[in-house]
Amino acid sequence: MRLNNKIALVIGAGQSQGEGTGNGRAVALRFAQEGAAVLAVDRDGGLAAATAEIANTHGRGCLPFEADVTDERSVEKMIEFAVAQWGRIDILHYNVGISVSGRDASPEDITESAFDTIMAVNLRGAVMCVKHVLPVMRRQQDGVILTVASVSAWQRYPWVAYKASKAALIAFTQQIAIEYAADGIRANTILPGLMNTPMAVDTRARTFNRSRDDIVAERDARVPLRKKMGTAWDVANAALFLASDEAAFITGVELPVDGGALVNLPR
Repeated sequence: MRLNNKIALVIGAGQSQGEGTGNGRAVALRFAQEGAAVLAVDRDGGLAAATAEIANTHGRGCLPFEADVTDERSVEKMIEFAVAQWGRIDILHYNVGISVSGRDASPEDITESAFDTIMAVNLRGAVMCVKHVLPVMRRQQDGVILTVASVSAWQRYPWVAYKASKAALIAFTQQIAIEYAADGIRANTILPGLMNTPMAVDTRARTFNRSRDDIVAERDARVPLRKKMGTAWDVANAALFLASDEAAFITGVELPVDGGALVNLPR
């Protein structure tokens, strides 16, 4: 019960179509299991409701909420709903991100519309969510903000918008950590490596017309640790630690959850 009596908003708590569990859903479930009341937020209300239904078999209580992070008023309504429901917000976990599904491409092939769409979801949405939760957390003089970036921010990566947006998300999270430290607000980012999730694997299989098994084998071979991708539960457990009081003196960090990918980079 490491999050007992905490109120947590998990943005991107639904998941893409495919096998297994996505990062956002896993975080919502883990937070609920550890005693938090959770608002499971997704642009697809049905997916948010599915997450809430699963979470409510394990935890204190999870409510679904439909919101679009590219619409600031929708984000504002989400924060208003949470405060009206519980009176406070202890944890904001931003797990929204797109790449392949947003038509990301190389620097020579990227289009304006694809770049703008990916940046709006991956970066601007995070900024707007944080913008509207900060007044709540400042009144409380307490709060945790978690963002999910990617090791792609630092690794070689072929497509421009995802990499740029995730690198910017790290910088933004660090800015929040230092600017609001005096208000008791902690901000940290998680850097997943190669993960076996519906978004990472099944989306690629559909987009490139390849089998799921081929995508899994190709990605597994690139992971230093046991030649096996991580799962959404690895991300969820990292988020749980950073959200809990066990990490009370930790802010402004980038936590790789990557099976050794970043330490395998040439120096």
